[in-house]
Amino acid sequence: MSRRMLVAGNWKMYTTSGEGATLVQDVADLLEMLDVEAEVAVCPPFTGLKAVSTLIELDHLTIALGAQDCHWESEGAYTGAIAPRMLADLRCSYVIVGHSERREYFGETDETVNKKVRAVFDAGMTPIMCVGESLAVREALETEAFVRQQVRIGAEGLTPEQAARLVVAYEPIWAIGTGRTPTPEAANDVARSIRATLGAVYGPPVAMQVRVLYGGSVKPENAKMFFEEPDVDGGLIGGAALKADSFVDIVKAAR
Repeated sequence: MSRRMLVAGNWKMYTTSGEGATLVQDVADLLEMLDVEAEVAVCPPFTGLKAVSTLIELDHLTIALGAQDCHWESEGAYTGAIAPRMLADLRCSYVIVGHSERREYFGETDETVNKKVRAVFDAGMTPIMCVGESLAVREALETEAFVRQQVRIGAEGLTPEQAARLVVAYEPIWAIGTGRTPTPEAANDVARSIRATLGAVYGPPVAMQVRVLYGGSVKPENAKMFFEEPDVDGGLIGGAALKADSFVDIVKAAR
C-alpha cells in the first residue's frame, strides 16, 4: 500500500520563539515554490510552540506542528513537565517520544515510552516513537533484536487503529550528529524488522500502514538514498532542520 512520506524536523534545544517563527516562515516560503508530495512537520522547543502554531494558523501553512516530548499524565504535580492535552491545545499533530537523548540524559525506559505513546494517542495526537541501538549493540550484531524489543514494549497495548497511525523513527544512536550513517540497505532492513514486529502483534495490514522514518545524520546529500528504500517512509531530521534551505532540500528528496 502507499504510505505518505513524512519529513519532520527535530529542533532539539535550539531557537528562541522568534527565531523559530522566522525559520518556519523561511521553510514555508521555499516549500511554496515546490510541488511537495511529502508531509512536512517541525518540532520546536516548548517555548516556541505557541509562536509557530499561531504562524501556521494565520498563514494557513501546510506544515504540521510537533512537540519534542511530553509527560504521560494529563495533569498533576509534575513541576517542569508538559501534559499531552496542553500540546493538543496548541494544535500539535505529533509528539516525539523516546528519543535517545531523552533515554540517555533523562532516564527514560521502554516502559515510560509506552506510557507516553498511549497518552499522546489518548490526547488525539500521533506519537513519533524513537528506537535505535548504541555502537556496542551494533558491533555485537544485536541491532534487530534490540530494536524489536524497544518496538514491542513501546507499542504495547494500542488499539489496531492507533497502531496503524503510529510513526516509528529508527535512529541509530551512533549515527546521531556524528556524520556516520548505516547503509541505506541496512536502515531498510531495520525498518522492515520494525514493521514485522508490529505485524506480529497487530497483523500485517496494520503494520503496512505504519510509517517508519530514518534519522541520524540525514543531510541533503544522502537523504534520497535512504528515502528510496521501500520500507523507509521519510526522516526525522536534526541539525539539517535548523537551516531552511537544507531542510527543504531533504523534503525534495522525499518526492
